[in-house]
Amino acid sequence: MAEIRIDLFKQLFDNFLALNTAIEAVIVSDFDGFIIAGEKRKDIDMEIVSILGTIISPIMERLRDEFAFKEFGTANFDTSEHRLLFVSIVEETTLCVVLESMGSVEKIAPHAYYIAEKIAQILLIPENDGIQLFLPDFESSRDQLDQNKSIRKIIYKEDMKEGGFYKFKFIIIGDHQVGKTSIVRRFIGQKFLVDYRATMGLNIVSHSFEAFGNKISLDLWDIGAQEFFKRYRKIYYRGAQAAFIVFDLTNRTSFENVKTWHDELREFTENTDMPIVLIGNKNDLINERVVSHEEGTQLAGTFSEFSQYYDKSGLSPFSDLSELSITSDTSILYTETSALNGDNIEYAFNILSYHYIIKSLEFKEQRLKLSIIDEIKGILSLKNEGLSLSFISENPFENPCVELMGDLKELGSYETEKSKKKEQMFKYASGLIIKNHDYESFKSIESEGVFCLFDAREKKQFEEEWNQTLNRIIDKIKKNRAIIIGILAARDADITHIIEEFEIEEKLEKKNISILFFKLNPESRLDIYEKIEVLILEIKNLLFTY
Repeated sequence: MAEIRIDLFKQLFDNFLALNTAIEAVIVSDFDGFIIAGEKRKDIDMEIVSILGTIISPIMERLRDEFAFKEFGTANFDTSEHRLLFVSIVEETTLCVVLESMGSVEKIAPHAYYIAEKIAQILLIPENDGIQLFLPDFESSRDQLDQNKSIRKIIYKEDMKEGGFYKFKFIIIGDHQVGKTSIVRRFIGQKFLVDYRATMGLNIVSHSFEAFGNKISLDLWDIGAQEFFKRYRKIYYRGAQAAFIVFDLTNRTSFENVKTWHDELREFTENTDMPIVLIGNKNDLINERVVSHEEGTQLAGTFSEFSQYYDKSGLSPFSDLSELSITSDTSILYTETSALNGDNIEYAFNILSYHYIIKSLEFKEQRLKLSIIDEIKGILSLKNEGLSLSFISENPFENPCVELMGDLKELGSYETEKSKKKEQMFKYASGLIIKNHDYESFKSIESEGVFCLFDAREKKQFEEEWNQTLNRIIDKIKKNRAIIIGILAARDADITHIIEEFEIEEKLEKKNISILFFKLNPESRLDIYEKIEVLILEIKNLLFTY
C-alpha cells in the first residue's frame, strides 16, 4: 500500500478511536477476511486485531449470503466480549468497527458510515486529492440553529456589509447519480470523476472562499440517498442552515422525487426558514434533457407562497438574479449547472451564501431591535420621570434614525405633536419621549441622549455649521448625558479629518458628556440600529454611574 494511504488511514482511524471510548478497534478487510488496514486503542490488547481477523473471515461468509454485496450494506454481530459493526465499502471491501460488549451500535453507526466514505475515497480517488479527514460532532451541530428562528420574512434590498466572516453548514441532497458529489468536487477545485461511485451515507468537506466582500466558510454535507440509510439522515440534517436539492435534467424520476426530498428536509430539520437552492444538474447533456427550465422554475415556485424576480442586486459580479425564483418565506431558488464543465457551480454556491448572509443580517437586526427595546424598558422601569431622546439632522422629516425607531412597535403606542418649526415630538404611553429637530429648531435639550447626523457624502470640506450645531447641543444639554454623532459618508471614506475639525474639548471637560463619533451608512438599517443601541447603552451607563 502506498505510503500516503497508510498515513491517511492512520490519521482517519486515530480520529475515529478518539471519538468514543467504546470503540476498541477499526479494521478494513477484503471479502476473504484479509486485513488491508487497521488500528486499535492504545489500551487494548495487542493481539485483538489478529484474533478478530479469525472472527471476521467466517462472518464474511455469512455476509456474502445476506447482502448483494456490491450494494451498500451493514450488519452487526455480538461475540462474548465484543460488538462488531460491519459496513460494506466498495466492491469486496468491508469496514469492521469493534466495540466493547456494552457499546452502542446506534450511537457509533452514523460516524461509521462517515469514515466508510472516507476509506472509499482513500482507496479509489486518484492521488487522494483533497481528502479531508476531520470527524464532525453531530451533537453540537445545533449551535447556530436558533439563528434562523423568529426572523422577519423579508429580503433585504439594502447595501450588504463587507469585511464579515460567515461560517455555516449546508446539506446537499437528491437521488442517486444526479451529481451531488461531482458538484461539490468541482466547487472546491478537485477533479471531476468520470466513474460514478455513490456516496455511501455521508461525505463532509470544508471550503473557504470570498463572496460579496465577505469571507465564507462552508461545511458541505453530501448526504447519501440509499433508502436503508434514511434513519441516519435525520442526524446529519441536524443544524443545517442551507440546502441544495439536486436533480438530473436527463432523469425525470429524479425531478419527480424532488418533492420527496423537500418534504424530508422539512420533516428532519427544525429550521423552517432555510435558504434552499434547487439545482438541475447536467445541463451540458442538451440532447438527453427531459426536464425543461420552465418546469424547474415552476417547481421551485410551488414550495413557496409567492415568487419575485430581481433584475440586478449590485452586490458583486455574481449579482444577476434575474432568472432565479426567489421567495421571501423559504427562499427557494432554481438554477441549472454542469458538474462536468463547471457551468454555474460557483454561481450556485455564491447565491446560496448570499441568502445565508441575508438571513444572518435579518437575525442580527432582530436581535438589535429586541436589545434596544429591552434596554429602554429597563431604563423606564427605574426612572420615574421617563426617558427623553433627541434626534437632530438637517432635514428631520427624512431622518432614518427616527423612521427606524418608529418600527419598534413593542415600545407601545404614542401621540405625535408637531410645531410650526421643523421639529416633531412623539410621546409614548410608557414615558418615552422622542424629539426630532433640525439644526436650528432646538433651543433647550432636556434629553438624556442626543443622536445628531451630519451628511458628508456630497461635501468636499468640513462645514462650520456642523461645529456650531455640536457646540450648541453641548451648551444646551445637561451634565452626564450621551451624544452620538453619525457622519454620513461613503463606505470607503475616511472621516478622521472631519472629527478633528470639531472644537469641543473644553466644553466636554466641564460637563462630563460622553460623545462618540461614527461613520454611518444611512441606507443600512443594521448600521443605524447598531448606533442607536450604543446610544441607549451609553445613557444607561451614565444614568447609573453618576
